[in-house]
Amino acid sequence: MEIFLPQLLDGEDKSCPFINCLRNQYKHLRKWAKRAKTDCFRIYDREISHYPLAIDLYAGRFCIQYFSPTRELNEPEETLIQDVNKKLKQLFGVLEKDIFWRIRAKNKQTRQYEKIDHTQHFFDVIEYGVKFRINLEDYLDTGLFLDHRETRQIVAKASKGKRLLNLFAYTCSFSVHAAVLGACFTKSVDMSNTYTAWGEENFLLNELLLKNNVVIREDCLKFLDQEIKIKEKYDVIVIDPPTISRSKKMTQLFDIQIDYIELINKSLELLSNSGTIYFSTNSRRFKFDESIFSHCGIQEITEKTIPIDYKNKKIHRCWEITK
Repeated sequence: MEIFLPQLLDGEDKSCPFINCLRNQYKHLRKWAKRAKTDCFRIYDREISHYPLAIDLYAGRFCIQYFSPTRELNEPEETLIQDVNKKLKQLFGVLEKDIFWRIRAKNKQTRQYEKIDHTQHFFDVIEYGVKFRINLEDYLDTGLFLDHRETRQIVAKASKGKRLLNLFAYTCSFSVHAAVLGACFTKSVDMSNTYTAWGEENFLLNELLLKNNVVIREDCLKFLDQEIKIKEKYDVIVIDPPTISRSKKMTQLFDIQIDYIELINKSLELLSNSGTIYFSTNSRRFKFDESIFSHCGIQEITEKTIPIDYKNKKIHRCWEITK
């Protein structure tokens, strides 16, 4: 499977600032993407106020996130949708069926695993030569968090020949990258049947054996207690939880600002002596009290994990924790 990067069309309007922004960024990123064997990345990130959008390319398809400027749950105006769709068609020759819109209102609160449609339209993309299944219609998220592309590379390189535990694994992208790069064993944990099945498909898509890459449906805090009892050990542990989860499958509300202490402490019990925890959050308000873990080495590595295609440098934060 080869990467798919659409060509820019000749003769497009060069007087439009929005088109110029898209064209210039895509030209730059396309060169990087060819070298990186990647066909899923962000091509626009709210640079122009009249276009409060993030536009992500997924192997020739475009996912547009609309960021509502107000706290009301309002949809983008039809004129904006038509304008942006027209410009993407002008620039890339894309068909209407390959443009997908999402809303990200300021007060939008949804469950971690909300389903929004039932099309089951999946397709494959490539990230650093690794394949992943994507769905741009059925779920709140697409199946791959693009902002963690570089974090996945850091984790994968650290996991070569080692045992990886991936908590809040979603569709197992950290684990799949690690397995491709030579992790000897991975275990991925998530509460959702949908996403654990999706994660298994991602392993199989890359011809990776599930017996060496175990996927478990479980509440991560409960899972950690179980692993501590049987004295399991891991060399690399990834903790990338939601900010807040109201899932019915949990006995209580999960809040990253409250629960990160328990998460990290329990993970430390499973960590080998020379192991590393990678802890990440996309909460803007999160405060990490490093004094709680004074016996650990803690280094914030956020700057190294922000991808080249993201203008928003506060998309997430990430720490490396060692015993």
